Order: sequence, then structure tokens, then C-alpha cells
Amino acid sequence: MTIDHYSTAREMLAALRRKDISARELLDLHTDRIARVNPTVNALVSLDLDRAHSTAAAADAQTAAGTPVGPLHGLPFAFKDTHDVAGFPTVAGSPLLVDNVPETSELIAERVIAAGAVTIGKSNVPEFAAGSHTFNPVFGTTTNPYDPTKSAGGSSGGAASALGAGLVALADGSDMGGSLRNPASFCNVVGLRPTPGRVPCWPNSAPWDALVTQGPMARNVDDLELLLSVISGPDARIRSSLSADALAPRLGVAGLQGLRVAVSADLNGIFPVDAPVREIHDRQSSIFAAAGAVVAEDAPSIPDAEWVFRTLRAWRFKIDLGDRADATPELLKPSLLDNIRQADRLSADDVAKAMVAQAEIQHRAVEFFTHHDILVMPVSQVLPFDAELEYPAAVDGRRCDDYLDWMTSALTVTVLGCPAISVPAGFSADGLPVGVQIVAAPGNDLFLLDVARAYEQLNPVGATRPHLLERAAASTS
Repeated sequence: MTIDHYSTAREMLAALRRKDISARELLDLHTDRIARVNPTVNALVSLDLDRAHSTAAAADAQTAAGTPVGPLHGLPFAFKDTHDVAGFPTVAGSPLLVDNVPETSELIAERVIAAGAVTIGKSNVPEFAAGSHTFNPVFGTTTNPYDPTKSAGGSSGGAASALGAGLVALADGSDMGGSLRNPASFCNVVGLRPTPGRVPCWPNSAPWDALVTQGPMARNVDDLELLLSVISGPDARIRSSLSADALAPRLGVAGLQGLRVAVSADLNGIFPVDAPVREIHDRQSSIFAAAGAVVAEDAPSIPDAEWVFRTLRAWRFKIDLGDRADATPELLKPSLLDNIRQADRLSADDVAKAMVAQAEIQHRAVEFFTHHDILVMPVSQVLPFDAELEYPAAVDGRRCDDYLDWMTSALTVTVLGCPAISVPAGFSADGLPVGVQIVAAPGNDLFLLDVARAYEQLNPVGATRPHLLERAAASTS
């Protein structure tokens, strides 16, 4: 078969193994696409294509020699610009880090590179990955491949936009309040927030904290599972990292017959949802029911989840960025600085109460999933919004006071401690992507992927390509 920039990662890798295409030819295919499309979406930054060509040439030599190769051997890859890769800048969208070129790679990058990927550069992020809209004063704004006047989401917005635009076939990301899920929903791709510990993060200033996790993104579930297999697995430095034995087995879901599905548009009314998003969410019950699932309106009772998240998030921001806020507050965007300063107003009692409440919420989640196999709900509460905004002014008529107010549907799931995946679900009347968030019990990552794969086959929205972008790319070819 002919390989193009929208071929799946598995198709590209199979063609490389068959020697139907070389790593250098596959890299050329991607670099041509990047040259024509990246100026429009601004998804990839800090490109080093000379180095990538050298790596691809070495990959071809290894293939020719017949030596064993890794599962991503020869595949072009761009890492999230908060993840250190030796010899590539890690700028994190901050003027404070424009000269930062780490000498070592962090664990997720080590694993992807050891699997044979060809590093081409980094994917853009909001400043220090704060917020779910990707803009920063160093590289500018990343836009949506389905409408370049709209947000690509964030903080893994560069990764999601690059996937949707056909610049890469796989991408890594991270997620605190929705950063793997919101951009996937906005850009019509797939993003998984794994069970905390599934993908260990190192270095890590707070290894006990389960709010932050890293994870995979792709254009389909099969490719996402491939990347997850590369980046997951225990690491002795992270005591909470999960071994394969600690994970629930995949349950062999070939379809959805008999699956116990809970659906909720707003988790018992704890957040607003704009009408176009709610309309697409409301279609999900019939999709699952038509496939034989047992569908019920239900949701865990977690009215305090947002307060828990905001409290523990401020504490984590203080740990990671407090020194920078004290030394150079003028070089941080105001909303980020405010996040850090929120921690200064917390007492030890506040943090302790939030931790206790989080434990109770997670207990309720475990109990909820004894009655249901999955929970289906919106990923984001809004459609992709204008890229010039920092965040939407309102959701369903309710004013947004900060950039977390439109992300509650994602950040509440973070507090549950469950794996959650965003899968393409539909398009608004004006052609903007909307994803569905599918949540499973803690540890049931592989089962969740089976369900997501079955859903994807029933509702193949992810195969719809960004036609506006394609016309723009064609005009520059």
C-alpha cells in the first residue's frame, strides 16, 4: 500500500519493516508536510531536521544490517515541549527557558527513543503547560487543523494539532486537568489519561502526586495502544508506578454487547455544557444502546471534586514553579502567576482536607464502577473557541472567571484517579470536532482501550480529515 502523511503509525512501521519505504523517505514525507502545513497551525517548534536526517540514515543502516530494531524504528516523532530530550531545547513556552538545552532525556523520551523513533523536534505548549489553550510569548499560538482561527486546546495542543494535521503519526503528552483529553477532543484525535502510575514520570518533583500523568496521543486507538506499550511499565525511582501484574486484564471486548454504560452530560449538574457539545453527547446513549450495551443515566457523586483539584493543583504549581514566581514574577503570564500565588493562601489544613476529600472521592469512584463498566461524558464543555482568546467568556451563559471554568468536565475526572480517553464523537454544525470522554475503573486501562476501539469502529468520526487545511496545503505544494 502507498504510505502518506495520514497513514496509521502501524501502517508506516509495517512498510518500514517490509522495506517498502526507508526511514529517510518517511522522514522526507513528513518534512514536506511540515513545510506546507506547520506555518498555518504552528504545532511543531524547535525543529532540527538535519539531526533527524542523520538519525533516519542510521535507522536505515540498522535495517539493512538485519539487526533487531525497536517497535517505533524509523518513525518520525516530536516530543511535548515540557519533556526533556537530550540536545533539543525544552522551552515550555517561557522566556525563562529560551536557552535551555538539556543534556539528558527524561524517562518518557528515553523510552520512545530507545524504541527507535526519529526525533524531529518538539510540540508547542502553553507557558509551563498551564491552561488548555496553546499560546506562549516565545513561539506564539497553535491553531486547530479543522479551523485555524480556533484553539487546538492544550496543554498538549501542539501534539494534537500535529496529529490532526498529519505532521506526525504518534505524540506524547501530559495531563493534569485535561491536557491529553481536551486537545484530542478539539483536534479530532485520541488522547488517553492513563491510570496514575501506568506511565511513570521522571524526573518528578512530587512523585507521590497523582494529579499529573503522562500519556499517549494518536489518530486512532490501535496506534495509541502501540505508544502506550512503549512508554508504560514500572520504574524503580517512582514507587507508585504500576507493573503489568498490577493492571486489570483486558477483558476481550470485541463489541459492546452487554456492557454496562453510565452516561452523564454534567455529573449531576456540577458544570455547564454548551448546547452543541451537549447535543453530541446526547447521541452517545443511542450509539451504545444500538450496539447492545445496557445504558443508564448515572454519575458518581463528587460535588467537591473541583475544589479538591484547585487546591492540590495550586500546591503542585507552588512546588514546581514557586521559585521562579518569587525570582521573576514579571516573566510569567498573569494567570500562571495567580495559580502559584493561590498556594500561598493555603494552609496545611487546607491541603490536608483536600487530600482526605480526594481519598473519599476515589473510594466513591471504585464503588461506582462496581455497578457500571464505563462512564461516558463530555471531554470539554465548549467547542474549540477563537484562538485569540485566553479562554471562553462563558459556558452555556455562565461566566468563566478563569481558564479552569471551561475544563471542569476533564479536571473532575482527574480527581477520580481513573483512566479516561477522549475519542472523536462528532462535529458541530460549523464543522468543529467534539470528542467523547470514556472513563473506566482505576487500573482498567486495557479494558478501556478495548471499549474505545469498539466505539471507534461504530462511530468512525476520527477518519474525517481537515478539508480546509488540505486546501491550504494544496495551494502551497
